[in-house]
Amino acid sequence: MTMFDVTPRAKKLREQLGKFMEAHIYPNEDKVAAEINTGDRWHHLDLIENLKDKARAEGLWNFFLPPGSDPEGQYGPGLTNLEYTGLCEMMGRVWWAPEVFNCSAPDTGNMEVLARYGTPEQQEQWLKPLLSGEIRSGFSMTEPDVASSDATNIQSSVVRDGDEYVINGRKWWTSGAGDDRCKISIFMGKTDPNAERHLQQSMILIPMDAPGVTKERMLTVFGYDDAPHGHAQMTFGDVRMPASNMLLGEGRGFEIAQGRLGPGRIHHCMRLVGQAERALELMIKRSAQRTAFGKPLALHQHTREMVAQSRMEIDQARLLTMRAAHMMDTVGNKAAKSEIAAIKVVAPNVALRVIDRAIQLYGGEGVCQDTPLALMYAQARTLRLADGPDIVHAETVAKEEYRRQGFDTRQLAGRSQAPVTT
Repeated sequence: MTMFDVTPRAKKLREQLGKFMEAHIYPNEDKVAAEINTGDRWHHLDLIENLKDKARAEGLWNFFLPPGSDPEGQYGPGLTNLEYTGLCEMMGRVWWAPEVFNCSAPDTGNMEVLARYGTPEQQEQWLKPLLSGEIRSGFSMTEPDVASSDATNIQSSVVRDGDEYVINGRKWWTSGAGDDRCKISIFMGKTDPNAERHLQQSMILIPMDAPGVTKERMLTVFGYDDAPHGHAQMTFGDVRMPASNMLLGEGRGFEIAQGRLGPGRIHHCMRLVGQAERALELMIKRSAQRTAFGKPLALHQHTREMVAQSRMEIDQARLLTMRAAHMMDTVGNKAAKSEIAAIKVVAPNVALRVIDRAIQLYGGEGVCQDTPLALMYAQARTLRLADGPDIVHAETVAKEEYRRQGFDTRQLAGRSQAPVTT
C-alpha cells in the first residue's frame, strides 16, 4: 500500500457520500438559495435540517474527528486526516454541504477543541449538542483594532474576579454568529499581559446570550453576507463567566489556538480543492457547449491550455494536501506545521486561478448568481486571509527550510549588522 492509497472504509464512505451528493445536494442548490432569501435571512433552513436527518441516518456524520481527538471512537467513524481528505474535498464542492454532514467550520474546530481540552462538564453541556447537530458555535479571536495576523496582539481582557472571569473586548469575523442556532463562542483574550509573550492568552467559553454580549453588525465578504451563517463584529462588555468556563487553564490559549488551527486550516484546503475541481468541470462543460469565432470554445488553444493548467495545478494541490494530512497522522500536527502552512498558501491560490479561468469562459454569467463561481471566488480569496495570511504561512515554510539546512533564523537575527555605508 502506498502512502496515499484509499483505505476500504474511506472508499466506502466516499461512494456513499458521492451518491448522497448526487441525490440530495446538487439538486437542492437552487432551493437552498431560495429558502435563504425567503423572509428573515438569519434563520436556519428547514431543507438543510431535513437533509441532516437523512445524512445521519445513513451514517454520513462527524467525519472530521481523527483518532487523536477521539481515541475511543465515541463521536464519529474515527477517520484519519488522510482518510478525511477525499470526503472533505467532495463536501467542499457546495458551500453549504458540510453542514449537512455536521462537518462545517467553525464547529469542527470548536468540537475538536472541546474533545481535546474540555472538561467532562464542558463536553456534556456543549460538545454533545454540537456533535448531534442541535446547535452551532462561533470562534471569537480576531480583533478590528490590531493586526490579528499576529495573535499575540490580541487586546481583549479576561480578568479573574473571585470565582468568575470578567471579559471585555471587541471581536470581528466571528463566523457562524449570525445563525439563530449559534449558542456558544470560544473567546480568546489576555489573562496576564505581563507573562511571557505566548503565555498571556487564554480561551474561555461564552454563551451567546450572556449579558454583555452584543452583535454590533454582520460583515459582508465581497458583498456576500453568507446568511444564515454569517460573520459578526461583536462587543463583550463586562461579561461575567464562571471560572469553570476556562479552557485548559490560564495562559494556555495560544497552545489551544495552534492545536485548533492546524486541522481547521487543512480542512479549508481540502474544501478548496473540491471547489477548484468543480470549477474545472464547469469550465469544460461551458467550453463544450458555447461557440465563438466559428468554433466551440473547447477547440480554441487557449481554452485547452487553461483546462490543462487547471488539471495540473489541482492535482499538485491535492497531493500537497494529502501529504500534510499524512504528516499530521504520523508525526503530529506540530511537526507537520510546515506542510500545513505550505498547503494553506497553495490551495486558495490554486482555487482562485482555476475559478478565475472558469469565470473567464462564462463571461457575464460567471460573475452573477447564475453559477456558483462568483461566491466560490469570494470564499477562496478570503481564505488567503482567514486562519492566517499567506505571508505568515510562507514565513513558517521558510524558517523550516533554514532549519533543515542547519540554520537557526533567530540566531541569524542576533548576528545582524548595521548596513555598510560608503
